[in-house]
Amino acid sequence: MTSTPAAAPSPAETLTARQQAIVPIGAMGAAGDIARLNGALNQGLDAGLTVNEVKEILVQLYAYAGFPRSLNALAELMKVVEGRRQRGIRDAAGTLPSRPPPQGDALLAAGTANQTRLSGAPVKGALFDFAPAIDDYLKTHLFGDIFERDNLDWQSRELATLGMLSALPGAESQLQAHMRISLNVGLTAAQLRQLTRVLAERVDADSARRAGGALARHLATAPGAK
Repeated sequence: MTSTPAAAPSPAETLTARQQAIVPIGAMGAAGDIARLNGALNQGLDAGLTVNEVKEILVQLYAYAGFPRSLNALAELMKVVEGRRQRGIRDAAGTLPSRPPPQGDALLAAGTANQTRLSGAPVKGALFDFAPAIDDYLKTHLFGDIFERDNLDWQSRELATLGMLSALPGAESQLQAHMRISLNVGLTAAQLRQLTRVLAERVDADSARRAGGALARHLATAPGAK
């Protein structure tokens, strides 16, 4: 008697090798673990990430973990790319943004629209009334200057963000919010569960636990989520 082969997972249930590689790059960069970031960068380039895509991830890192860790991570990327070049590996440069970001009021409008689309509703609250400057910075810079750069898709940016926030103790509220945003940009609950396994296998148990807890909390309150 022969057994029937198990059906291959559908694309919506799995992250590609390229997508999986984004997660530890974000996590190691946010943790400041440069030695392990080196390996994650090599794995990411081997998985098909372009040099410019990795640059985008590490530039975006500063919005979550600060300029020092972003700069250190970018310096490590430079070393990795040069080392690979010396070994005869020619990594694809990738594309640059197709347009410059808007300026002034147009930047605020674009960032507000991006934030609303990502979050699923306009973002407001007492914290932003208390400190309106941070609201402006989020809208104009993170969701404007950064998310308007279209050479890295939003799903990839969210995978990077989840990796970063998972590595940062005390950012559980923001991590849960980005689980919701990740679903809003088309990632599935199955893919986010896989992300927690990637963290467990390639980063550490604490990061995986934080990500798994944030996902579980969101799914417990999200209508129709599985």
